Amino acid sequence: MRIDIITVLPELIESPLNHSIVKRAKDKNLVEIIVHNLRDYSTDKHKRVDDYAFSGDAGMVMMVEPIFRAINDLKSQRTYDEIIYTSPDGKMLNQQRSNYLSTLKNIIILCGHYKGIDQRVRDNLITMEISIGDYVLSGGELAAAVITDSIVRLIPGALGDETSALTDSFQDNLLAPPVYTRPAEFNGWKVPEILLSGNDALIEKWKFEQSMERTKRLRPELLDEWGED
Repeated sequence: MRIDIITVLPELIESPLNHSIVKRAKDKNLVEIIVHNLRDYSTDKHKRVDDYAFSGDAGMVMMVEPIFRAINDLKSQRTYDEIIYTSPDGKMLNQQRSNYLSTLKNIIILCGHYKGIDQRVRDNLITMEISIGDYVLSGGELAAAVITDSIVRLIPGALGDETSALTDSFQDNLLAPPVYTRPAEFNGWKVPEILLSGNDALIEKWKFEQSMERTKRLRPELLDEWGED
């Protein structure tokens, strides 16, 4: 898989993509992540990529030309399955969306900045807009890092245990059950006896019940998919 990220602040996004699972996936050649500086596509002598809004509103807007040049340059080299724009009014990132994106071959992520991008980019070049929450960040770089991490960990071989991602919260619209490790008792706090029983069927039943209970208590809206009241 290849992920191209277009940004005005490449240094802000490079660090999160060079550690932990994402780095291991890159080292295994499971994913190629290329960060592009949008200013490299500016024809302005000062490498400007923003200008005032025609509406007269406060704040600067990312210009259409450098973005067009950057995306066109990338598209001239390969076919992209999705061209994503990080936007607070995009579709909310969720596990199902990450699952879908992890199956693709090539994607572009355009990081928003300033007051946003010229609407003509969104109308003519972007195929998907994604938000990571109902709040506004200084730029889309952190959102792009979150999206990338959520995708890469799902690529087969990225995680040490191939089944680990399948038991994550939200994979089946349920929160994950509580987890425990050694010692079995600490400070009088005990691990549930069922987890020490060695009975796989009972343990799986307990985990499902715990997932249902936690979801009902903490995120009841997720249970709509299960037909729960």
